[in-house]
Amino acid sequence: MSNCNRTYAINQIAVSPVLPPCEPRPANIDDYGIDVFNEDSIRKYLSKGIAEKLLATIEKGVPIDPAIAGDVAHAMKEWAIDRGATHYTHWFQPLTGGTAEKHDSFVSPVPHGQAVFAFSGKNLVVGEPDASSFPSGGIRSTFEARGYTAWDPSSPAFIKRHANGATLCIPTAFCSYTGDVLDKKTPLLRSIQALKRSVNRLMKCFGVPEDTPEVSLGPEQEYFLIDKKFYLNRPDLLQTGRTLFGAPPPKHQQLEDHYFGAIKPRIIQFMTEVEQELWKLGIPAKTRHNEVAPAQFELAPVFEDLNVAVDHNMLVMETLRQVADRHGLVCLLHEKPFAGINGSGKHNNWSIGYGKRNLLDPGNDPEQNMIFLTVLSAILRGVDLHADLLRSTTCSINNDHRLGANEAPPAIVSIFLGEQLEDIIDQIAKGAVSTSKKAGTMRIGVDILPTLPRDATDRNRTSPFAFTGNKFEFRAPGSSRSCAGPNIFLNTIVAESLDFISERLEKASAKDFNEALLKIIRDIVAKHRRIVFNGNGYSAEWEAEAARRGLPNLKTTPEALKPLLETVNQKLMEKYGVFSKVEMDSRYEVFLEEYHRKLRIEGEIALEIATSMILPIAATYYGRLSADLASAAQGKLKAGTAGLRRLADQVGAGIDRLDAASDALRKAIAAHNPKKTLAAMTGLRDVVDALELLVDDACWPLPKYREMLFIY
Repeated sequence: MSNCNRTYAINQIAVSPVLPPCEPRPANIDDYGIDVFNEDSIRKYLSKGIAEKLLATIEKGVPIDPAIAGDVAHAMKEWAIDRGATHYTHWFQPLTGGTAEKHDSFVSPVPHGQAVFAFSGKNLVVGEPDASSFPSGGIRSTFEARGYTAWDPSSPAFIKRHANGATLCIPTAFCSYTGDVLDKKTPLLRSIQALKRSVNRLMKCFGVPEDTPEVSLGPEQEYFLIDKKFYLNRPDLLQTGRTLFGAPPPKHQQLEDHYFGAIKPRIIQFMTEVEQELWKLGIPAKTRHNEVAPAQFELAPVFEDLNVAVDHNMLVMETLRQVADRHGLVCLLHEKPFAGINGSGKHNNWSIGYGKRNLLDPGNDPEQNMIFLTVLSAILRGVDLHADLLRSTTCSINNDHRLGANEAPPAIVSIFLGEQLEDIIDQIAKGAVSTSKKAGTMRIGVDILPTLPRDATDRNRTSPFAFTGNKFEFRAPGSSRSCAGPNIFLNTIVAESLDFISERLEKASAKDFNEALLKIIRDIVAKHRRIVFNGNGYSAEWEAEAARRGLPNLKTTPEALKPLLETVNQKLMEKYGVFSKVEMDSRYEVFLEEYHRKLRIEGEIALEIATSMILPIAATYYGRLSADLASAAQGKLKAGTAGLRRLADQVGAGIDRLDAASDALRKAIAAHNPKKTLAAMTGLRDVVDALELLVDDACWPLPKYREMLFIY
């Protein structure tokens, strides 16, 4: 048995004791949200009048009364201390892709060498973290350090725990000294505000009694788990989050036996702890299962308010990573950590409501539900006009490896409506709707089984933007990214289309309202029908058809970021107060720079692994083969020498190719040429993966796919 790090890791995993079963205990629903400053806590720690004011802001969007800040701060501090907290932090989401926090103690010195716990209204409402090292895209110079965080009362404060204590986390927005946004929460809140105004305007046109608009989200989170011992022996995973080398094993996901399979004991213990942690934070984790690729899994929550759901998803990703570490695992959130098998996405399930009415619920007779058809037509128009912007929200160097592969939608944005809705919009385009395909039932040939309800249409897993019954599922966003980006632009483009419709309806008389509405919907469908595609999004035929329809196909991040600079898109964002031109420009710069930096890191670590790990092992093995051949010749042995010589020739040729591929990558990196760097990395990978299948398995330095994906 080899003594290399890879086989040592396997041996350690093999002899590691199985974690003892979690101690059985009855489910306690009272634990849900115990670490959240929620309505119960607000009513317990605040006077009735102040509690009602704060809840009105949280639940109805009433502007916060500055006069209550001191009382809220005191109550929040008392609650946090009762929960074991010693520090507080303004928790925000800069353009790094993660979250940020600077902890301050509640301790405040007083005379005579004593101290008290203190937390003022100013401490709650405003913070001043050093902003100099956060990405800004040129919004401020690097020597200008001041930034501000501002309390978001619509997202509840919560407790984050660690081994020796706890911290009160206050969700906040983050901006520069000039007031330009440096985060993802601020534009998200702006876009939600814009969409709610547009929904109110449309509902007024229909004469619907005044109610509260709601925008909701249910983000599905996919991820991989591998044993930490393997992870620590993969420099590429440590540095980039994905494997830059690795030959696919003979068996990976072809048999589809992992999907929804029985969850292994070690993983179910991990999942159970994740859920317990999330429930304490008031995060409604609902679904857990094996995904289609080996070592891949999924967690899905119940729908929530969009702003809160985005915050919660950031906590979900952090919790997955932290709990995995406690279980000797590593959670990989990269969109494509392993080549040749499915990557991970974050399916963005988005919907709009008005009071208790879901505006995306077609009801039993969608052809008669004119509000639904109006909102649907607005979404068709918005997505068709601004498909490039939606694509921009999904682009990253990570997601470039995933989009268009067999588990992810293509880079072409289109809408799947299903047979029923497609039939309805086709009838609208021709004049008026008379009938629609109805849902039904089916029996499956076993008498004891119940009759099953059948939906009016099937699902399409290849569509990037699919209607799924009472919501739209945007399937293109990547697993490692914040949900904020896609929803910022989705909210805004739908708001603009709702206003487009409302403006025309407002000019119609009550007598002509229905006729005017039908004409508006008919015109929208006729003009924007091209965005609807119910077929196979993976096919080459669709790519050609999409080109004929004039749909954008932005395949790489540098291409997909350019719409952020287009005047029409910047004016749209400025019109709705979501982004200024300066802020749009800055995001282009930040995300493009991130792409180039990550690509350079990937190229340099690939080169380092190839030259300092793979080449020496291959050369040593080649030397062994050469020595064996020389020994055979000296002993005048003939049997086996032909095969030995063939293997030596293959390894020797592989070493030559490795040297040439390494040199090509070195030159591409030095030239700062992204296309050539990607091509050179692919060429180098091909050579290394071929050598992996030739070199003595006991000597190969990197944990292999067949191990990382199956031994845990």
